[in-house]
Amino acid sequence: MYALISQKFVEAEISLVPQMSSCPKNERVDKWVDQDEDLELVHSMEAFELIREHLSLVLGGKGGSQSIDQNAVAQISKLRVGRVYAASAVYGYFLRRVDKRFQLEKTIRILPSQSGLIEVEQMHVSDVLKDDGEEAEEAEEEEEEEDGQIAGNLAPIVTSLVVRNEERKEVEVAKRPSRYRRKKNSSSLRSYVMSLDPETLQRYARIRSKESESVIERHTEALFGKPEIQVNREGASSIVKDEGMLLGFSGLQRLVLEAVAFGSFLWDVESYVDTHYHIVSH
Repeated sequence: MYALISQKFVEAEISLVPQMSSCPKNERVDKWVDQDEDLELVHSMEAFELIREHLSLVLGGKGGSQSIDQNAVAQISKLRVGRVYAASAVYGYFLRRVDKRFQLEKTIRILPSQSGLIEVEQMHVSDVLKDDGEEAEEAEEEEEEEDGQIAGNLAPIVTSLVVRNEERKEVEVAKRPSRYRRKKNSSSLRSYVMSLDPETLQRYARIRSKESESVIERHTEALFGKPEIQVNREGASSIVKDEGMLLGFSGLQRLVLEAVAFGSFLWDVESYVDTHYHIVSH
């Protein structure tokens, strides 16, 4: 499966970033060729709209990516970057999966009605205004959790990213003057995602096979190294060693875009392999 994913990157003329598990501490690691535009072309226009919002959420926080110096360089934890990479890969897997369904339903014209989508979106806006404080606490708890499995426990995190991404966008739109608001479009992928119930979102964000989970986990560990985890007598785990690396804003953006593309290709490859070896558990 990994060879087939690598082949897809080759066909798209995109070079994967080299491993950073043993990089020098005082030297920037993101000396890669700029291929952000090529990575954008991997996705449909509708899907990349959500990817841009994912980038803003991951890289820019509340202020957005524009509030950060594009030339900024910082010492970043390899473990933290590895988690962002793995979560973004699962996000790409989710987007490809839901986009395939969206494109199919759009082709055969069975998408939900525009009025129904607007009603769902308004409900999400009211929820985020009410639960904004709770979400901040949950985000902090997620960052503090230490776990040896990378991909297996990312479905709830990715679902949270999807929901938070959409809720944040809707709140921003709701705060704008009416003349600046864009007209709701029933054919947008964002509206389609917002129309899905929480159970469906969880199911779509979950990796379907153990083989795919292993591909994401091993690829992430190959890039950033495997964290040393120590378990005490009470059964609690802690990170023994976590190295840092010098990474620029543009480099982090490239890693997120590559991870999303990796997850998208993983969905394609998994679907193909399943037709021959039935690896997906139904």
